[in-house]
Amino acid sequence: MDEVIAEQVKALRAFNRSYTRHIGLLEPYLDSALSLTEVRVLYELAHRDQSSASEIGRELGLDGGYLSRILKRFDARGWLARSSSALDARQQLLRLTPAGHAAFAPLQQKSRDAARALLQGLPAGARVDLVEAMAQVQRLLAPPAVAAAPRPRTAVLREPRPGDMGWVVQQHGEIYAREYGWDARFEALVADIAARFVRGFQPGWERCWIAELDGQRVGSVFVARKSARVAQLRMLILAPAARGMGLGARLTDESLAFARAKGYRKMVLWTNSCLTAARGIYAARGFVRTKSAPYEDFGQSLVGETWELKLQ
Repeated sequence: MDEVIAEQVKALRAFNRSYTRHIGLLEPYLDSALSLTEVRVLYELAHRDQSSASEIGRELGLDGGYLSRILKRFDARGWLARSSSALDARQQLLRLTPAGHAAFAPLQQKSRDAARALLQGLPAGARVDLVEAMAQVQRLLAPPAVAAAPRPRTAVLREPRPGDMGWVVQQHGEIYAREYGWDARFEALVADIAARFVRGFQPGWERCWIAELDGQRVGSVFVARKSARVAQLRMLILAPAARGMGLGARLTDESLAFARAKGYRKMVLWTNSCLTAARGIYAARGFVRTKSAPYEDFGQSLVGETWELKLQ
């Protein structure tokens, strides 16, 4: 081996040893009985509405037999639901059950907390340098682009910034008017909810996430403190251009992980029967509809619903 290449290999291996130690890969992963690979498979399932085993295998570069054994273990624990593909009855589609989501949520929160603790130990400038260096590593190690392949899209969830609350209100007003015919009274309701959230914000107990796709705002969700033991999910919305990518599910999962980490016993939400996509996300995570009543508002005849999920 060329002497220069040999030294580079040595440097790369030294970096790998250092990084795996820093992020805890040498310990039981996230203090769980699961391996790193099993948690990664759970992550892919949790952030997809449904997927085939072959898609997950390609995404993670896993041997089919190895992945099959992992999925069988998930099956045995009641974490997986299977259904036949509408396009090919021979292909099974996988999704996490409410029990699967409940198993994954604390692992996701532990991973997030560990990353935050690692970054908080660095000065602000060093954090910026580290993130930029990691992005450079990803770019250099990415496989060569295929001309016909679509450009990968970057989706992130972040904390709100000045101007985001106005955007949330605007999106609710525009989307609900366009898709459901609701009038300006709904936009006024959302504006009031957003204003009360900001004025009474409790940092230790409440959160808001803004979803961005390729640097553009596309969604939001809020966790409000309804009582000492009850959290409320509010203002979940996703722009049409970002639908079908699992972002609505991801926003909901972030909210549930936060509520569980804060010790809330229950999460509640209010929605409408016509919001089928959102209701599907809630049902998949174990929310149960507890109340349903017709009402007239926003220029429409509607059916309001209360949904609840036990967290502890």
